[in-house]
Amino acid sequence: MSESTANPGVDERIKQQSRLQKALVRPELGGICGTIVVFALFLLFAGDSGMFNAQGVLNWSVVSAQFMIIAVGACLLMIAGEFDLSVGSMIGFSGMMIAIFTVSFGWPVWMAIIVTFIGCIAIGAINGFIVIRTGLPSFIVTLASLFILRGFTIYLPQLLERKTIIGGVRDAAQGDWLAVIFGGKILKGFFQWMGDVGIIGTFERGTQAGKPVVEGIPMLIVWAIVLVIIGHILLTRTRFGNWIFASGGDAESARNSGVPVNRVKILMFMTTAFCACVFATCQVMEFGSAGADRGLLKEFEAIIAVVIGGALLTGGYGSVIGAALGALIFGVVQQGLFFAGVESSLFRVFLGLILLFAVILNTYIRRMITGER
Repeated sequence: MSESTANPGVDERIKQQSRLQKALVRPELGGICGTIVVFALFLLFAGDSGMFNAQGVLNWSVVSAQFMIIAVGACLLMIAGEFDLSVGSMIGFSGMMIAIFTVSFGWPVWMAIIVTFIGCIAIGAINGFIVIRTGLPSFIVTLASLFILRGFTIYLPQLLERKTIIGGVRDAAQGDWLAVIFGGKILKGFFQWMGDVGIIGTFERGTQAGKPVVEGIPMLIVWAIVLVIIGHILLTRTRFGNWIFASGGDAESARNSGVPVNRVKILMFMTTAFCACVFATCQVMEFGSAGADRGLLKEFEAIIAVVIGGALLTGGYGSVIGAALGALIFGVVQQGLFFAGVESSLFRVFLGLILLFAVILNTYIRRMITGER
């Protein structure tokens, strides 16, 4: 008796995949493996340095959250088949606009934030519109935006304030209802209770005596978690998520199937700009100032996080959860090198090596999916 007769539900023309092969084609696999390896290494070499006490966890969580926020937008856009190299400059530009509107023009902080968000999302829409209308690679269009936005970020504060760093935002934000959403902390009472019962450490001297070393969860982390959840649900549980995959996988076939490819891609450029503006606003509220050098190289770090998370550079494949894990790896490694006493400049070496490894792994996965050799 032939195998097809014994298994009438199996089509011999379809190549069957083993459980291992099915697991390997999950986009999150690289991020999961990388996260396990990174945590294991730093538990081994930096476990006694304070990296995993309350303050240490907060440090690398904040850094990871920064990467996560911009990685969500970059992931959705890359799955849709496009790149945005202006993310880093958008961070610097939007932060500077909030500071200029607030300090130089005297606007309420809430108004400065809202106007900045509207302006940045509009710039994202313009980037997408130019890509769609001209057919130019998004790499070129957003590279131009990178220089334009960075130029304005340096020029405008010099024109208005004769300097490239504008402070005073924290004082202006006191009592502002919208500033708290980006610069406040949650669960303060819970952390105070943990300090009182000895679960986490407290300050023993000075005006901070009795207060926990970690006062609460910064809104930056809350924004990162919320954006990851929304992005994951959008991508995996909605028709629009299917449109994103289709637009990046085969745009022409998607159009023929009725997918509004142009609209999807423009909305993804707007989403990337929105995420960059969230990052910048949280940063300005945290430091109370804006600097012209903020956001440098963040566009590449976002792309690397997305690639580590399993996204293909060719589009049509990826995972927001994977991108979030890639961002978590970044944050843990960047802070872990410090706790382990390793030269911090080696972080860039790590970025290059892990990018190369991720691209090779993702290429292998793509060949498994498509059957290429």
